[in-house]
Amino acid sequence: MPALPEPAAAREWLASMTLIRRFEERAAEMYARAKIGGFLHLSIGEEATIVGSARALRDEDYLISTYRSHGHALVRGTPPENVMAELFGRVDGCSRGRGGSMHMFDLERRFMGGYGIVGGNLPIAAGIALASDYKQTEEITLCVFGDGASNQGTFGETLNLAALWRLPVVFMVTNNQFGMGTALRRHSAVTDLQRKGESLGVPGTRCDGMDVLDTHRVISESVERVREDRRPLLVEAVTYRFRGHSMADPEQYRSKEEVEHWRERDPIPAFGDLLVREGVLDEAARAQIDADAIARVDAAVEFADASPLPAPQSLYEDVYVLDREVRGSYSLHTTELRAGEAEAAEQDGAGEAPAHEDEIAQQMTDALGIADEAS
Repeated sequence: MPALPEPAAAREWLASMTLIRRFEERAAEMYARAKIGGFLHLSIGEEATIVGSARALRDEDYLISTYRSHGHALVRGTPPENVMAELFGRVDGCSRGRGGSMHMFDLERRFMGGYGIVGGNLPIAAGIALASDYKQTEEITLCVFGDGASNQGTFGETLNLAALWRLPVVFMVTNNQFGMGTALRRHSAVTDLQRKGESLGVPGTRCDGMDVLDTHRVISESVERVREDRRPLLVEAVTYRFRGHSMADPEQYRSKEEVEHWRERDPIPAFGDLLVREGVLDEAARAQIDADAIARVDAAVEFADASPLPAPQSLYEDVYVLDREVRGSYSLHTTELRAGEAEAAEQDGAGEAPAHEDEIAQQMTDALGIADEAS
């Protein structure tokens, strides 16, 4: 068994896993009450994979995730209030209510987002790592994706370039046994996922994703190898999700007995039992960790419910329109005005973009129209 971290760190790991579990249980409840719209993908059962890997990173390292990303935002330090507000679609959400469950984002904490497209985060991770390499920093990027994404074209393309350009990325495939509702053995000819990068120049290894200690050990070793050698690695984290693919999943592709079998290895009580046995905490402290997590989630729900919805007039903020019917424009809220223009805009009522921006946008629109006609 890998060695325990310092007592304070061990207690924090248990607290983080517990917070993620309680947060997502409450999110499921809020979804059932129609407080949350769209899709909701829960990572209940995968908390050891999330916390063990994230605690192997430095603050300056980057983490990029999938659409199952609430836990990743929380473990990087995004306040539960802002994560819950994002699920509620409110302005105080970490993506200002625009992203919802699948598009969490927190640049300040270098959490570069969840992505709704399967495998869509892989090339973005390579781009982030390329920037770190270009700037000659020690930063690395941890790219988390599911077993189903290892069959996407972006997987091969990204790992090939990452190996070719020696990019500092740790690719972690979260093998929770199913790509949506399709078992691993039915969607991948190679089920030993740690080997899927070998032909592309990316060696692999595996960790027990149900064990926070083993996950942390393997990811820590991989992170430091990548940081020193500036070459990518692939890690397969073998885990299991106790809930369906999403809240709309009837789970007809697996038996209750299979789920119960994996629940016997639930990473949270397993780690809690270990800490009690090793004298890191007692049962009272363990119960308090759970009570604190529940209280924090209660506060997050209250905060999210009180947060306002985005104003209707903000609908087109951060959106670039390039269409024959609608003239292209830049958003005043996302474009930094040149010296003197901000003052002029205020005098004019700040209602319209500077003339040069309107002109550029219109030129882009016209150029697209000409291209369409030529084709």
